[in-house]
Amino acid sequence: MPPLRKADMRMITITTTMVMIITIITTITGTTTVMATMGMTMHTIITTMTTAGRPTTSMTAPIITATPIRTVMGRSKGPPPRRPHVSAPAVQSGATGPTEYAALYRLMTWLSPSFPVGAFSYSSGIEWAVEAGDIGNAQTLQEWLSTMLSDGPGFCDGVFLCHAWRASAAADDIAAAELIELAAAFAPSRERHLETTAQGRAFADIASSTWNCAALDRLLTVASGPIAYPVVVGTVAAGHGVRLDLTLHAFLHAQAANWISAGVRLIPLGQTDSQRVMAALEPAVAAAASRALDATLDDIGSATFRADLASMRHETQYTRLFRT
Repeated sequence: MPPLRKADMRMITITTTMVMIITIITTITGTTTVMATMGMTMHTIITTMTTAGRPTTSMTAPIITATPIRTVMGRSKGPPPRRPHVSAPAVQSGATGPTEYAALYRLMTWLSPSFPVGAFSYSSGIEWAVEAGDIGNAQTLQEWLSTMLSDGPGFCDGVFLCHAWRASAAADDIAAAELIELAAAFAPSRERHLETTAQGRAFADIASSTWNCAALDRLLTVASGPIAYPVVVGTVAAGHGVRLDLTLHAFLHAQAANWISAGVRLIPLGQTDSQRVMAALEPAVAAAASRALDATLDDIGSATFRADLASMRHETQYTRLFRT
C-alpha cells in the first residue's frame, strides 16, 4: 500500500481530534446523545486510487444530529426562560383613589397628637375620677370611656361634627351659625366649655395658616362667639372634600386616644395596657359613629352624669395636672 501523503495525515489528525473532543463532552455532560449515538457517520476515510496509482483520502461531511445544548444542561426546548419583570405593587383601584389617600393624609395630620391644639392638657374630668377612685386600672378606664363615647361627649361631639360638615357642604350659613351657638352652650361645665372652645380656636388658627379653605373662612365670618372643636373639624373636612364618615371615625378615634393618654399618666398605666384599652374601645367608637351619622340635633343628649360631675369637681381639685 503506497504511503500516505502529508495532506492525508493532516486529515486523519483533524478527524481524530474531533472524536476526542466529542468523547470528552459526552463524559462531562453524562449523556450519550450529544452527537446522536456519536452521530457521526463520518464515513471514516475512503480511499480511492487515482489514475496515478496514489491513494486519495476524502471525507464526506459528517451528519451531525447533536442534542441542543439547552437539553444537555437540563432545560426544555425553546428559548431560555426569561425572568419576569417584578414591578412595584400597583395602587388598588376601587372605592379608594388618589383623592381618598389625600384625605387620609390630611385626617392623620389634623387629628394627630402632634397637631398643636393642646389636647394633651385636657382630661375631660378623668383626673378627678382617678382621684375619687372611679378609675383605677385598665378595666375601669375602658368602662368609663366606653360610656363617654356611647352616651356622653363622644356621641354628642360626633353629632355636632356631622351637622357642621353638612352645613359647610351646603354653604348654609344660617345652619352653621345656629350650630356654633348650640355646641358651645351644650358643654355641661365651665371646664368642658374651655376644653372644646380652646381646642376649636387653636384648630381654626393652625388650619387657617396651613390648610386654609373657603369653608373655614365662611365659618369664621358667621361666628359670633367661640366655636366648639368638633364644629371646626367638620367644617374644615368638608372644605377639603374629605368624606364625612372617615372624618367622624378619625375624630372619635383621636378623642378616645387622648382620653387614654390622660389615663396612662394619671392611674398610671403601662403602654401595653393602654393599647389593650384602645383595642377594646373599637366597637364603642364604631357604634358611636354609626349613631351620630344618622342623628338629628334633637337626638343630642348625655346620660353620663358622673362624668359631668367629674368635670365640675375638677374645677376645685386641689392638685391637678390637667386643665379639665
